[in-house]
Amino acid sequence: MTVSILFHDDDIIIVNKDPDLLSVPGRGPEKLDSVFHRLTLQFDEVHIVHRLDMATSGIMVFARHKDSLRHLQQQFQNRQTEKSYQAIVAGRLTPKNGAINLPMRCDWPNRPRQMVCYEHGKKSLTRWRVMEYLDNRTRVELIPITGRSHQLRIHCDALGHPILGDNLYGTTESQIATKHLCLHAQSLTFTHPSNLERLTFSSLSPF
Repeated sequence: MTVSILFHDDDIIIVNKDPDLLSVPGRGPEKLDSVFHRLTLQFDEVHIVHRLDMATSGIMVFARHKDSLRHLQQQFQNRQTEKSYQAIVAGRLTPKNGAINLPMRCDWPNRPRQMVCYEHGKKSLTRWRVMEYLDNRTRVELIPITGRSHQLRIHCDALGHPILGDNLYGTTESQIATKHLCLHAQSLTFTHPSNLERLTFSSLSPF
């Protein structure tokens, strides 16, 4: 019941989340195990600032008190944070950089799936940069400008290059290509809630 802690002080906790571990507890005792629950076993007070999908690995920040929580949440809401993800997608993604802006909303009959919807969807913008071409697949850096649920997974699928190991989107071939979802939150930049220093935390991709 441990979690990889990269840094902590009186205000924040930075963790490197494992794939297939919940960020926060779900409903029912069988879904109690999560990054948040494990941190509560080590710290007296922990507050949730943001979430990563269960299948996604990488950097997360938690607050250690309510003043820190308010400061960090405001940064996320005002898009004052900077986030970078690494993914491996099916096929050869071209051009080598670009952006995709497709409005998204929840696919209510098929939750937790999301869907592109031009009528009721919210603006969703992602920038990408090819890092390297592999055998019929591409390693890519993804920069979400907005923070919609499943945004990176939906946008890659819409480009015709689904993320490998994604069991909600893509093709049967891309879904079974790897055991784990090849999506990793590789860096997070934000302003420290107390000393106002601009901080960047990063971790190497596990794939």
